Amino acid sequence: MGLDMKRYCNFILATVLLLVFAGCTRLFFKPGNIFVNDPATQRLLPEEVHFTSSDGVKLYGWYFTRPEARGTILVCHGNVENLSTHVKLDLWLVEAGFNLFIFDYRGYGRSGGEPDVKGVHLDAEAALETLISRLPHPGNDRIIVFGKSLGGAIATNMVSTSPYKDRVKAVILDSVFSGYRTIAREKVADSIVGWPFQYPLSFLVNDDYSPLKKIMDLAPIPLLIVYGTDDRIVPGHHSRLLYDAAREPKELWVSTVPGHVRSFSDTAFREKLLNYLASLP
Repeated sequence: MGLDMKRYCNFILATVLLLVFAGCTRLFFKPGNIFVNDPATQRLLPEEVHFTSSDGVKLYGWYFTRPEARGTILVCHGNVENLSTHVKLDLWLVEAGFNLFIFDYRGYGRSGGEPDVKGVHLDAEAALETLISRLPHPGNDRIIVFGKSLGGAIATNMVSTSPYKDRVKAVILDSVFSGYRTIAREKVADSIVGWPFQYPLSFLVNDDYSPLKKIMDLAPIPLLIVYGTDDRIVPGHHSRLLYDAAREPKELWVSTVPGHVRSFSDTAFREKLLNYLASLP
């Protein structure tokens, strides 16, 4: 093969790798800036919260409060759109008597900056600190961290390393992946173009914050892991890996509701969760 042909082949290979890796990066962050005006949300009168991450990025959230709250739930949402769409799945918790704080990571909604793996974890730390330090309210002595999909990975790392860990009464992980590198490898392998490069490309992904590395450090906080058998975005083996690695106290719930992060659309699952939260010490 001549020198020019080698250069051409190297160029093609580099282009393919760049395109596949760009797709791998988009796997984690798909922010949206358009807010959905939902009457059901506004009826519950969320307070706008402006706060700052430790590296100076300005962040935005909504805080719903209830009289004589049964507890306070911090939601770390998934990787698409923004809090105005995600919160629709959580309003039932507010209606059930819980305070709820949901926030947008950097680059999402009305938060500043651009998303990256390290940055969104800093944002979650700032959200917990904000909830504890700046928003004193009845119910804040019973904080439950609820992480969904990407938010579950973020929540695991945040709680396990937080100086406020002792303030968290439970962690709920819904449809979470076990590792950034692992899920990236699986998604790249789904592509015919990407399949041959799944291993080399996955090592370009920052795996420092993967939940499998931190899940055991959540103890002694009660841990609830939930996944759906028909989840085609994050397969259930990720949840099982995390459950096996976690220390007691822990529970694993399996849902047959189709879709990703849809288990709690089932009224029976909602009632089961309310009973679980009521049983916490």
